[in-house]
Amino acid sequence: MFKPKFNFLPLLMWFFPLSFFTFQFILRLWPGLMMHQIMTQFTIDASHFGILAALYYYGYSGMQIPVAIMLERFGARYVVFIFALCCGIATLLFSYTNHWYLACLSRFLVGAGSAVGFLAVSKVISQWFSKPHYARMVGFSFSVGLLGAIYGGKPVSLLVANYNWQNVASTLALIAIILGLGAYFFLRTPQSLQQNNTDSQNFKLSHFKELLRLPSIWVLATANFLMVASLEGFADVWGVPYLTTAFGLDKSNAAQLVSFIFMGMLLGGPILAFLSKKLGHYTVISLCGLGMALCFKLLLSTTTYNWYGLAFLFFAIGMMCCYQVIVFAAGADLVSSPLLGVTVAFLNCINMLGGSFFHTIIGRAMDATWVGALSTDGIRLYTLESYKASLVLIPYCAVIGACLVSLLGLRLYRKNVQILQEF
Repeated sequence: MFKPKFNFLPLLMWFFPLSFFTFQFILRLWPGLMMHQIMTQFTIDASHFGILAALYYYGYSGMQIPVAIMLERFGARYVVFIFALCCGIATLLFSYTNHWYLACLSRFLVGAGSAVGFLAVSKVISQWFSKPHYARMVGFSFSVGLLGAIYGGKPVSLLVANYNWQNVASTLALIAIILGLGAYFFLRTPQSLQQNNTDSQNFKLSHFKELLRLPSIWVLATANFLMVASLEGFADVWGVPYLTTAFGLDKSNAAQLVSFIFMGMLLGGPILAFLSKKLGHYTVISLCGLGMALCFKLLLSTTTYNWYGLAFLFFAIGMMCCYQVIVFAAGADLVSSPLLGVTVAFLNCINMLGGSFFHTIIGRAMDATWVGALSTDGIRLYTLESYKASLVLIPYCAVIGACLVSLLGLRLYRKNVQILQEF
């Protein structure tokens, strides 16, 4: 393992991918803060807005495995540089085009570019820090990254309220480009590791086919897909519009409330990891799915505004959203060591596809329940009943996902008992 001469050097190398990982949360969330402005610019309804939001996740999920391969082949310096530039240019394109298909393409590219964030952080940590520090640094990096989601909501919404939203988007694009240039000029690979691993791509692809033959992985991935709507369906996009409609909040205060989901995730990771050691992976995942379903039923049935009650509810949802960490741990237990890397990439890919699915289906459900109201700009206005009828998909799917995980855990338990009895 490479041991740097100065202790600050690993931290400096870690800073560049970490900064982009934190920043990409803002790029991921900001369309939900300007739903009305975007619908006005492109003259679209909720179905098309849902498709636009979903394209980010298609790009993000589709690039998980390719980015992992490129990081092995070319190193974090060049990959972070190219993908950060992609995010910046695509954000500029999205801001100033009036063409629907160009907007869709640009949003897809923003998602594809954002895919490098966490993978690059993990790669740099593995190169610049000793193995005993890897898990701790990855966990800390995830917590720092969530700060982008926590503090990126209300400040960005205030900027949008006071300035032209295209100018705000241009500023975000410029920041992405600056972060990419910073990675290019300063990020390096340790000298002891500066060699081309030509077998990495073949290694990844050769094991991917073997992974897809495992039914347990597919069941786990499907359950993860169904349970992810609390985070990627509600918190990322539809949460702010729902709160403004249901309780008459302005966008900045609604975004602040939704940010409690991400605050809960800061605490949920270590708590769920502890519980999984006591209760087992599948029990914890199932309980999280049922808990999220219950919380969302409470949210959708709440008619009176109570800031503290909603903040607590969102914080609890955020804690349970960390079930995804346990999903990765459960997946790792199902495969052999050579399949570990591609398993995590595959589960994360399916996880992000869940965001695409829920944004699309929620948007279509909104249009199906639209009562015909229009704004002065000719944009569709949706009632609270439309939001509730659409968002009720979140708890229903969470329950189905929890049941799938329970059945998988029961099946594996019986299989292990049978093996022990044979001995």
